[in-house]
Amino acid sequence: MLLPAGAVATHKPGHNPGPAYPGPGKTPGPGQTPSLSIAAKPATTVFQGATVISGRLQGQNKANRTVVLAADEYPFTGGYAFATTKTDNNGSYSFTRRPARNTLFRAAVGTLRSAALVVNVRIRMSLSVSDSTPRVGQRVRFRGRACPAHNGLLVRIQRRSSSGRYRTVRRTRLRAATRCSTYRRTFRIYRDGRYRVTAADADHARGYSSSRLIDAHR
Repeated sequence: MLLPAGAVATHKPGHNPGPAYPGPGKTPGPGQTPSLSIAAKPATTVFQGATVISGRLQGQNKANRTVVLAADEYPFTGGYAFATTKTDNNGSYSFTRRPARNTLFRAAVGTLRSAALVVNVRIRMSLSVSDSTPRVGQRVRFRGRACPAHNGLLVRIQRRSSSGRYRTVRRTRLRAATRCSTYRRTFRIYRDGRYRVTAADADHARGYSSSRLIDAHR
């Protein structure tokens, strides 16, 4: 289950925040009620796309504090990678990351931790057609790439219905290629339509290609 972005975690005496991430930083002093927020923009990105992880340390002694960002990629087994930055005078911090797959992030200042935040990464999909103005009944080849490689993954070729919803009309599988994975499927087109392709796996969010309009004529 994915956790909401922008959640705030508060550490109080007697509360167990769970295992602290290693890294520099000072523990908040007695009598403080600090909190550390975290959010992502965008919360869902595309493979090789960037997201900004940001938040704010609230409470006393919030300026120039070391923030440790922990990143745990799918399948979320605790294999953390770390990055550090400093808060500004307002207690704010930010990191720019390019996660390769769905990734759980958490920020920490000393033993104070933020809530967990999952950033989803969509598969990057492309689509091209051999003929965008075919004759009615002509065979048209659909092909493209999916990045990163997901050889064998199911690809759905979808057509937009009159209601605006996309419905699957053909299926194919991703194949190995020098870079990423590729697919292709050829079938007859009998009427105008707008098409796209989509695919998803556990380690990535569902990816969608840009749509392509096919104008069939007699």
